[in-house]
Amino acid sequence: MRIHYALAIVGLSALLAAPVHAQSTVKKAADEAHHVLKQSGKAVKQTAKDAGSATHHALKKAGNATKDEAGEVTGIHKTGGDVGKAAKAVSHTGKKAGAKAKHTVKHAASVTHDSLTKAGKDAKAAVKKP
Repeated sequence: MRIHYALAIVGLSALLAAPVHAQSTVKKAADEAHHVLKQSGKAVKQTAKDAGSATHHALKKAGNATKDEAGEVTGIHKTGGDVGKAAKAVSHTGKKAGAKAKHTVKHAASVTHDSLTKAGKDAKAAVKKP
């Protein structure tokens, strides 16, 4: 992902060296770079969502199987009490870890977006200078 951003920045920098009369070429290249970055960002987000979903389903299935097995061993099939408390603690820990991972991804995306926006605005301003 960082490689894509680095290549985009290098590409935009190379475009700044082009003559001012080639503004349409610069705009077209910037549009294409934006499109590629947007697609790769969406792909990264979808991959993270898919991984989180798969993890959630695996943990939920394992937790339900553990509760069923504990119920068979003890003969107690209600989810309250100590078994329910333990399941809640595991679930809460998983949710906190997932939220933290999501926050990390969103923060990195925000920082990257800010830097690319600034680079794009700087490039645009440089092209517009007489």
